[in-house]
Amino acid sequence: MSESYHTYWRGLASGGRTSPRDKVVLLFLTPFSWLYSLIQRLRAGLYSVGLLRTSRLPRPVVSIGNLTVGGTGKTPVTAYIARFLLAQGYKVAVLSRGYGGALEGQTCVVSDGSTIMQGAAECGDEPYLLASTVPGLMVVIGTDRHTAGQLAMQQLAPDIFLLDDGFQHLRLHRDLNILLLDFSHPFGNRLTLPAGILREPLPALHRADLVLFTRAPEGAVISTPTGEIPACVSSHTIADLLPLGSDFPVSFSSCHDTRVLAFAGIADPESFFAGLREKGLNLVHCIHFPDHVAYGPERCTEIADALRNSGADMIVTTEKDGVKLAGLSGELRAKTFLARLELTLGNPAILEKMLTELLHPQDV
Repeated sequence: MSESYHTYWRGLASGGRTSPRDKVVLLFLTPFSWLYSLIQRLRAGLYSVGLLRTSRLPRPVVSIGNLTVGGTGKTPVTAYIARFLLAQGYKVAVLSRGYGGALEGQTCVVSDGSTIMQGAAECGDEPYLLASTVPGLMVVIGTDRHTAGQLAMQQLAPDIFLLDDGFQHLRLHRDLNILLLDFSHPFGNRLTLPAGILREPLPALHRADLVLFTRAPEGAVISTPTGEIPACVSSHTIADLLPLGSDFPVSFSSCHDTRVLAFAGIADPESFFAGLREKGLNLVHCIHFPDHVAYGPERCTEIADALRNSGADMIVTTEKDGVKLAGLSGELRAKTFLARLELTLGNPAILEKMLTELLHPQDV
């Protein structure tokens, strides 16, 4: 799928394109969405009545997942929960698919909490980012998350599992099901793939124990009904800039007179670029790479050419992209900064109470 086609489809499926031509395209895609929705309802129904088997792990499982395709900030939320649990003294293991890594399809330990054993190219960008930015966090990848959890129990003995991108991974039982929805457009045009951004039809919402609306503006109030399901809001803020390969951040105020080349290989790069502009950065050129892109020689050359042609003084990208930039030349690395995200929950007590009840039900 080309980048331009993906951008067009995203606007269509999110409800942002409404021209007559767009309506014709949507009309063509809608029957396929009905079929896809039927298949997903049937699959969920087979799991609910036990005809498809759900496996359990001997420790509590907390799932963090999406109802839609694309980014809703799962990695920052997973990191937030992991840090909260680690601070309470628990041994925490993340179970991830390892999407985009060379080891995808295999089951292996990425980090034992003290040593990172696989790089981003092997395990995927998100598992490596979690392992490298959350001290003490264990990370295991595997397409079958139950098998990955069994490996974690044998080698790492965690107290609790975090199931990354697990809302549709119904073959593993979860004890707390957290569903993330983008505050600004939680359901897109309310259709499933391929005409919409929904991975499942809307009734799947009711499997959630908690709905967390992400990327909410300051002072936001939840208006989308979630019934009796508890809900809270969160916001992602770009806190500062980290020079590539450094742990010492620089402030945005020191970069306000600097010409910036920005690039991102994430699901929603426009929100990232908008966040940089809100911090006062002068973006002279932006590059949209596909989600989970690998930064091989061709991509690195594209970045170098864009830096030269735009006259930019520095490069800014995401932390997720930053873990894959080993191929950049020394000159480019010296000019590259990573925008560090911070997650703020509007009412953290809701989530923290659920986690406490899960781990200490007798105390509540």
